[in-house]
Amino acid sequence: MGRMFGTDGVRGVANEELTPMLAMQLGQAGAYVLTKEKNHKPTIMVGCDTRISGDMLANALMAGACSVGANCVYVGIVPTPAVAYLTRKYRMDAGVVISASHNPVEFNGIKFFDGDGYKLPDSLEDEIEAVIRNNMADIKFPIGPGVGKIKLRTDAKEEYINHSVRSVPVDLSGMKIVVDCAEGASFYTSVEALTNAGADVIAIHNHPDGTNINANCGSTHMDELKAKVVYEKADVGLAFDGDADRLLAVDELGNVVDGDQIMAIIGLHMKNKGTLKGDTIVATVMSNLGFSLCCERNGMKLERTAVGDRYVLERMKEIDASLGGEQSGHIIFLDENTTGDGLLSALHLLEVMKESGKKLSELSSVMEVLPQALVGAQVANHKKEHYLEYPEIASAIEELEKKFAGEGRVLIRPSGTEPLVRVMIEGKDQKQIQAEAEKLAALIQDIMF
Repeated sequence: MGRMFGTDGVRGVANEELTPMLAMQLGQAGAYVLTKEKNHKPTIMVGCDTRISGDMLANALMAGACSVGANCVYVGIVPTPAVAYLTRKYRMDAGVVISASHNPVEFNGIKFFDGDGYKLPDSLEDEIEAVIRNNMADIKFPIGPGVGKIKLRTDAKEEYINHSVRSVPVDLSGMKIVVDCAEGASFYTSVEALTNAGADVIAIHNHPDGTNINANCGSTHMDELKAKVVYEKADVGLAFDGDADRLLAVDELGNVVDGDQIMAIIGLHMKNKGTLKGDTIVATVMSNLGFSLCCERNGMKLERTAVGDRYVLERMKEIDASLGGEQSGHIIFLDENTTGDGLLSALHLLEVMKESGKKLSELSSVMEVLPQALVGAQVANHKKEHYLEYPEIASAIEELEKKFAGEGRVLIRPSGTEPLVRVMIEGKDQKQIQAEAEKLAALIQDIMF
């Protein structure tokens, strides 16, 4: 049996793989592991995104937590970074988000934060998993007044908005901004925050109904946003994902500005202001080679980690960095929050535009995006970590690495959140690397699916 936790919590098809029973067990084991050394009755904050299965799983998880004696504060639909921030602000013992981020509506996930608002290290996740696999043998279930209770809290969205605009107090008067809320958790917070800052906001996909989250919208489907920005003659477009912990942008010409470019723009601005600690940005092995060259050219250091914003965060904490993130748009401003934060990323990017007086197309030219192909091979979820055990696949990867040696790079990795093996190739010729990536992905899928 594979590991229960991926790079971003426990994920699966809701009510099939991620069942209410498993959610209850995660509530029991998570509450036990994260609060067993507390000498008071622990309290856990729980929030979710807009998908229809959120209430089902949140209530099952909270029932599990209450059954081991923990209290829960349910804040309903809020962005993931809001739970991370508010867990710390309100001195909760832990936080939980029910979300599958950018995935379709049928998926959902459960991710934990510790009392300081940080995602859990592998060791703690393994401990939670071990308690579940051991059938809760170590847990004592209280009765009577020892059982936990659930409190509803409705002010979390406003608290998070206030924190964000205090952190980046930029006047957006005169800016026209198109915001794609992905029918997700940012449908209120992003629009309200940007409007309060003075922007002329045109919101799209901001009417979630529980079933339309990420459906041809948001940071994974940006064609409509690109067209809308050009049509409206807007200054910029902003695309969030379902739980609003990532941001991608669109410039005034309709071109996508990805997470690497956003970090390059903001990082250089911070360096010039003296707020980029150690003149260092932390990113993953998936970041474009052009980002590395941009940092080198502008006197910034680039630290690379394994894929996953949790690994970026761990390295940021180790070296006391203030900025880090992923090409996919998870960007962490560690002086302001403890996880990827789409709204903070948007405010920082808009701040650079306002203070520099430059259009986003001009700012993004600081970094040349080198040709990169990324193709996902669909495989059985329990097999995805074992792709190198298939000789034909291992041989094909070795041949590709030889082919691109000195002219690019080949990176193969299992997805931490989906049943995929991702094939990424960088090189000089977009058509060539796309064809090679598709060829290898097809081979992996044929053999492993």
